[in-house]
Amino acid sequence: MEVTTDDVLGWTRVGVLLLGMGLAAWMDHKNRRVPNEHWIVWAKPAIFLWALDLMVQGADWTIYLTAFGVVAYAGVAVFGRATLRDARAGSGIDRVFLLWYVVSAVGFVFGAIKYQTTTPLDVILGDGDALGILWWKTASVFLVIFIIDLTWRMRLLHGGADAKALMWVALVFPSWVTVPTPLSSVMSETVVALPVAIALLMWGGLAFLFIPLIMLIVNVKKGALRSLKDLRFAWHATQIPLNEVMQRHVWMLTGTMVLPNGEHQVIHRTRAPRRTPSPEELQEQIHALEELDVERVWVSLKMPLLVFLFPAIVPLVLLGEPTALIMNLMS
Repeated sequence: MEVTTDDVLGWTRVGVLLLGMGLAAWMDHKNRRVPNEHWIVWAKPAIFLWALDLMVQGADWTIYLTAFGVVAYAGVAVFGRATLRDARAGSGIDRVFLLWYVVSAVGFVFGAIKYQTTTPLDVILGDGDALGILWWKTASVFLVIFIIDLTWRMRLLHGGADAKALMWVALVFPSWVTVPTPLSSVMSETVVALPVAIALLMWGGLAFLFIPLIMLIVNVKKGALRSLKDLRFAWHATQIPLNEVMQRHVWMLTGTMVLPNGEHQVIHRTRAPRRTPSPEELQEQIHALEELDVERVWVSLKMPLLVFLFPAIVPLVLLGEPTALIMNLMS
């Protein structure tokens, strides 16, 4: 079996993706935070592999600078947006980024002029100048980063780490060309496919569908399912000792309510609070439950998206883009 350059680049990228995303998922699970230093470190192999890929495909300077601009745009999520005011005030990093923007913009404009005869339809059909298609594919990563950034700003993606992770995935795999997909030939046959980063988000979303079944099994095993009433919680929540609530990343569903006669009664809410209570407020709730001799409470786990994106790499790499698979099955 002949090993091609695309195979080497593809599986190397998969290794980088697994390591970088695995570490990020672990940190997000343990601390609910992924430091920016993590993305800075792991951006280096992603950019290096992208540069190698462009070199293999014979990219010219406009394509390199266009990719350079994509990296600069993604870097805003980590370093912040550079401004002329800060640059004039003496900020070195702002001056570097502003220069970066200008140089990248030059490459983008000259690339657009040079490859104007290649249309997006040529890119979709794969019929046209090879470098023109490569420029369009490189420039299209701008749109992917923009969509991810927009969903983050609009709070459709709640975690900054989630958005930065997806931007990083877009740099690791800017196109489907070097995604191996050994168990599926659909990606080599499909005409239109969602970007790799968006496809990973879809696979991660599908993993959420298994949460009710997993939580139900866990609660049965723990003996938390004692009556039919407990089914209201057992598919999305679990029980833990009251004295562990402050040390866990959870929303407490068990609370107290004052009756008309002035007595306090234990109640169980089915939904997490819209606003996460402060540590002081949570401590007051715990103290109220302790006075009623409550030992175990229902809680909803704070599940970070990265924990689901990490295992989603497996179907992404082995099978490809989910909507393309569905369309292929329906055809």
